Amino acid sequence: MSLGFSLSSFPPFCRKADLLLIPASRPLMAPTKVVAEYAKSGRSACNSCSKAIAAGALRLGSSSKGPRGFDLVRWFHVDCFPTASLALAAADEIVGFSSLKDHEKDALRKLEPSASSNQITEEVHKRCRGAYVKMEAKSSKKPKICVADEAGSEDLAEERPEGQKAGSQLSVNAKHNNLQMDFHISGTKDKYKDATLPPKWIAFRTIIFNEKEDGFHDSERIAAFDFDGCLVNTSVKRIGPDAWSLMYPSIPEKLQELYNEGYKLVIFTNESNIERWKNKRQQAVDSKIGRLENFIKCVKVPIQVFIACGLGKNKDGTDDPFRKPQPGMWKLMEEHFNSSIAVDMDQSFYVGDAAGRTNDHSDADIKFAEAVGLKFYVPEEFFGGIK
Repeated sequence: MSLGFSLSSFPPFCRKADLLLIPASRPLMAPTKVVAEYAKSGRSACNSCSKAIAAGALRLGSSSKGPRGFDLVRWFHVDCFPTASLALAAADEIVGFSSLKDHEKDALRKLEPSASSNQITEEVHKRCRGAYVKMEAKSSKKPKICVADEAGSEDLAEERPEGQKAGSQLSVNAKHNNLQMDFHISGTKDKYKDATLPPKWIAFRTIIFNEKEDGFHDSERIAAFDFDGCLVNTSVKRIGPDAWSLMYPSIPEKLQELYNEGYKLVIFTNESNIERWKNKRQQAVDSKIGRLENFIKCVKVPIQVFIACGLGKNKDGTDDPFRKPQPGMWKLMEEHFNSSIAVDMDQSFYVGDAAGRTNDHSDADIKFAEAVGLKFYVPEEFFGGIK
């Protein structure tokens, strides 16, 4: 039986007679740089094993520039860093290497390209998250397709059907953390379901976000805000890009002040009407994004926006990880849209009106801040209380 590929097409360390690696169905992007740092919290997850990276633990980040111009960062445990698919520079060139402890520097040097091919082969066998074909050197039997789980154990899958090409997507038996933001540019779209998005707006799963514009800067200090009822006064009875007004006259000046002080400004807003209005979804998208764009023009500062469009519960009954109070929008911003800059949680904060008070519509904002670990303010407290 012909497998449809040649051993010569694989790197030398993959040409063992008993082990042939098939690249993962979605290969990782070649990094522009590799970063080493100590995790400041326990919220990040390893992009290889999906397990949490403990606070204070050394982690490696692969930072790539996406085709749309923003940075994509993937974090790994040191032992999980995929040297087989990500070219690792000399250890001394890793950003943050000089500040590490001596024994950790030694551990990173073992990941250099100069490491022995035998060691590389062994590590690839352990860490490969894609599928591989295990072949008997002197056997006429059909090859068995095996998949490696997070612990590196093998589960026998079905034999490849006749005519299936090598390299076809194979399922991997791995547990996924609900908050594992496995973001990749190939997963983004310029439409949210059947609704077309305006230029510079992108959809990913159940969220919509805007691309960076001139003057936009990432920062270790994040000033985050809810939108409706916090920055603007809106009504469910009124739709359209102009159906809003400022909640407080001090908002433009306050946001400009924060921007000039070096804060990154971010809006995290829920908008389930985009999902709920199946027959008027385009109208819901145009109304929400139109209001946000007009607000940004009004305050005259660049703001990154994340819109959670889901209803809160997925079809299988699990929580949508992006809809507040779930912290998915924050996690996506922190890991993939802040230029690999670690967030200073002591200097960052979140402002929202849903604080669980008697007349509040919910407690989603205060619980979102608690889930992320941010200081929380209600808008009347933060903006001075004068409408």
